[in-house]
Amino acid sequence: MNTLHTLAATQLAVTAGVTDQLDKVLGIIAWLVTAAGVAGLMMVGSRMALAVKTGEFEEHLSQFLMVLGACVIGATAGPIVGFVL
Repeated sequence: MNTLHTLAATQLAVTAGVTDQLDKVLGIIAWLVTAAGVAGLMMVGSRMALAVKTGEFEEHLSQFLMVLGACVIGATAGPIVGFVL
């Protein structure tokens, strides 16, 4: 029984280099999410500025919150996957 436990422990041992490629991909995705978030906020901000200038007060808060929510989801996905692995 002791040898079975030792065999299972050695088969499940993971070295630190296993997730190197995953870390690289998560880093690239994090930068892309950051760039998309900044671009989204700039687009919503420009729409808000044009709406105020033309006198059409539309509801842009929902778009703003949607972009911020996507940024939060994208920013927390990498650390959650890193914690799990």
